[in-house]
Amino acid sequence: MTQRVAVVTGSHKGLGYAIARQLAQKETQVIVTSRKEQDGRAAQQRLSQENIQVDFHPLDVTSDASVQQFTTWLQQTYGRADILVNNAGINPTAQPDEASLLTVQLETMRSTFETNVLAIVRITQALLPLMQAQNYGRIVNVSTEMASFTSMGSDYYPLAPSYRLSKMGLNGLTAILAKELQGTNILVNVYSPGWLQTDMGGSSAPFTADEGAETAVYLATLPEGGAQGKFFAEMRKFGGAVALPW
Repeated sequence: MTQRVAVVTGSHKGLGYAIARQLAQKETQVIVTSRKEQDGRAAQQRLSQENIQVDFHPLDVTSDASVQQFTTWLQQTYGRADILVNNAGINPTAQPDEASLLTVQLETMRSTFETNVLAIVRITQALLPLMQAQNYGRIVNVSTEMASFTSMGSDYYPLAPSYRLSKMGLNGLTAILAKELQGTNILVNVYSPGWLQTDMGGSSAPFTADEGAETAVYLATLPEGGAQGKFFAEMRKFGGAVALPW
C-alpha cells in the first residue's frame, strides 16, 4: 500500500507538533505546516534530530491564496491527501472582555470564528476532493469539552464566549460533513484534547501535548467502518475512545 499522507495544520509547536510526531512514527508521510516558514523549518529540523522525517510547507488556513498554493503543491508533490488534522486555532479566553457575553468584543468573536470555523471549511473544501478521488480519508477536528451544549449550563469552565461558540460551530461543521460523507470511506470526527501544557493551555495544565495527541492519532488511523461524526473525549480520561454528548 502506498504510504499515507497526513496534513496537520498549525503543527510547528504544541499539540499539532505532537500529533505530527506521533503520526510520522506510524510510517505516515506527515506534512508539517505553519504560517511562518522559519517556524515550520525549525520544527522539521527538531524532528529530523530524532530521526523522524517529515515534509514541510507554509500554510495559513485563513488565507484563500495560501490554501490554494498549498493544495497545488500537495497534489503535484504527493498526488494525494489521506489524513487532515485541523489543529490550527486560537483561544482569546484570557482577554478580560471574554469573561462575559455582555463585554465580549465582536471583532474578537469574528476573528476567532474566522480561524476556528471558516478556516476549517476552507482547507477541508480544498483537500476533500483528493480524498474523494481514492475514497479514503480521515479528518480530525480539534475541539474542546467547553463546546458541549449538553453540559454548558453546569460545567466549571470559564464563560469564554468567543472560544466556546467557535468550537460549537466546529462541532456542528463536523456533524454536517459526516452526514454528507455517510457511506464513504472518508471518516470525520472531532475531539477534545483536554487542558494541555502548551502556549494555549499554559504551564500549569495537568497533561502534556503528547498525551493530548493520543486521541487525534487514534481517529486519524481509524479502520474502514470506524466512527463517523462523533465527538470524542481525550482517551486518557476513560482509558479508551469514548464519545461525548454534543
